[in-house]
Amino acid sequence: MCEFCHKHGEGKKWYLRAENYSEDLLSDVRRRKFIEEFMSGPERLAADLESVEKLAGAPALVRRAVAWAVSSRQKKVHYGQVVPIEDLERILGFVNTVVRLPCVCRKITLGREKRYCYGVSISPGGGELLRIINGLERSYVKGPDTSGFEALSKEEALRSLKEHEREGLCHTVWTFRTPFIGGICNCDRTDCIAMKTTVTHELPVMFRAEYVAKIDPESCSGCRQCMKVCQFGAIGYSVSEKKSAVDARRCYGCGICRAACSREAISLLDRAAVPAGAGLW
Repeated sequence: MCEFCHKHGEGKKWYLRAENYSEDLLSDVRRRKFIEEFMSGPERLAADLESVEKLAGAPALVRRAVAWAVSSRQKKVHYGQVVPIEDLERILGFVNTVVRLPCVCRKITLGREKRYCYGVSISPGGGELLRIINGLERSYVKGPDTSGFEALSKEEALRSLKEHEREGLCHTVWTFRTPFIGGICNCDRTDCIAMKTTVTHELPVMFRAEYVAKIDPESCSGCRQCMKVCQFGAIGYSVSEKKSAVDARRCYGCGICRAACSREAISLLDRAAVPAGAGLW
């Protein structure tokens, strides 16, 4: 179990506890202020990305120190975890409102609106979270070049999330001052700042999932479709055996490779049961 499960989940998956989506948490003035600042514009994230990219040329000792400081801070304010589709379906089972939003990362990296983010609330009508967003006079969600947010049924949301999975996007949940979870994102290494920061620049701002993927060699056809969609470089290919295999040390347990496998040769195992991946978050 990741550290959030121990701190905020009583030893169970913390993101499956309705308490961590609670309206009560939004009474915290600091949390409201953080959400307002996050939604008001992407400029600060653009500056953060520029700083991260400049850090690539720094000595290894400096990079490690900065990585520890950044990760420690982000765990308190805005941190994510990779979540497979079956756990997202369980989340959709207890939230009452889902809205699709423009993605702030794509706004920065692509300069245009891409709807890969979802706000979730256990309150009908979006509760306090949507009231906070609606109270902003100008934001990347409500600006003149956006169509705002879309209310979705749970069934519509699940269909959209499965479509993102087929596109090769990795599902994640995000905190707004931990442990409050207010968002579901769909990430890739090219356009997602959080994933690029975590995987490319080795400054962790998201946990691996509670799972590790495994390929059954008897069922694997060696087509390598799973390799094409893996965002983490966790899948290798044996030329002599003509089979693919998962490196548990690199695997984030997103399960996206399963959607690409026509032979259903890929499954997810509990991370704790895989020695090479256990304890890696």
